[in-house]
Amino acid sequence: MLSDELKVGIYRTMYQVQQWEKQLLRFLDDGQVSGFYHAGRGHEALEVASMAALRAEDYLLYDHRGCGHMIAKGMDMVSLYGDFLGNLKGSTGGLGAGIVHIADPAKGVLGQSGTLGGGHVLAAGVGLSIKLRGTDQVVVNFFGDGAANRGTFHEGANVAGAWKLPVIFIVQNNGWAISTPQSAVTAVESFAERAGAYGMRGVSVDGMDPFAVYDAVEEAVAVARECGGPTLLEGRVVRFRGHFEGDPGSYRTEEELIEGRRHDPIVSTRSRLIGEGTSTDTELREIEMSVDSEVASAARVALGGEMPGRERLTQGLYA
Repeated sequence: MLSDELKVGIYRTMYQVQQWEKQLLRFLDDGQVSGFYHAGRGHEALEVASMAALRAEDYLLYDHRGCGHMIAKGMDMVSLYGDFLGNLKGSTGGLGAGIVHIADPAKGVLGQSGTLGGGHVLAAGVGLSIKLRGTDQVVVNFFGDGAANRGTFHEGANVAGAWKLPVIFIVQNNGWAISTPQSAVTAVESFAERAGAYGMRGVSVDGMDPFAVYDAVEEAVAVARECGGPTLLEGRVVRFRGHFEGDPGSYRTEEELIEGRRHDPIVSTRSRLIGEGTSTDTELREIEMSVDSEVASAARVALGGEMPGRERLTQGLYA
């Protein structure tokens, strides 16, 4: 149930995700990140509110769009910065090479596939592990509308539905697979329509509304914990930046972006909390100042991390 405290907590984490990403983009501009980044601006509500419906022992297989789901799952901001900076402060100790290859099993963050869309079958495997171990955990698998069209989605969804695995498939549908519009490569308007073919629940929700997202994911989690099987949940969102940093996004119209920004989840949620009397402007400003300080501190600590030495080249390598 969405209490006032939880609503404010969701807003706080969404704001934290936004500020964390702003600092990461400054690192990119300064040439301190050797890899690349796919900004999650516009996706904060879907990623954060989904994680708020989970327990600490539940699992996450994230996608490459932003790091909101990882932060909301409890990962330390310093370790996330360290991963992009490629230093020993990172969750992988510098092995991520400055791109989104992050893992924190203690927080239930299992990483992602080496290729987009590979998480579908990994999630089914995690779901099978949960079922065999007899726990009531769930696993959430995030992916974009482009990755939803890979054959791995059919394989993962088919086995999850057939074996009633506790998997929640979340499609971050921003309508664009890099520069390809959904309408050009997908026959259905809503990915939730596919659910029936796999014997699972299909839900489509406004991914810019964190409270609607929370309610939808909370229900999916309850079904999964009670051995009711998987859910395919589509979150309709708007991507505010290019596919990756450096993508000019010339394939999109300015009108589309202007309309999308009218539904900015952070701005609208803040106004909503004040409008319904859940919080005040002063209270939210205090929260935001506290978050700003935390992000700045995390960035300073992460920048002080040492780079890995040559001894790391063979770590974890077996022959």
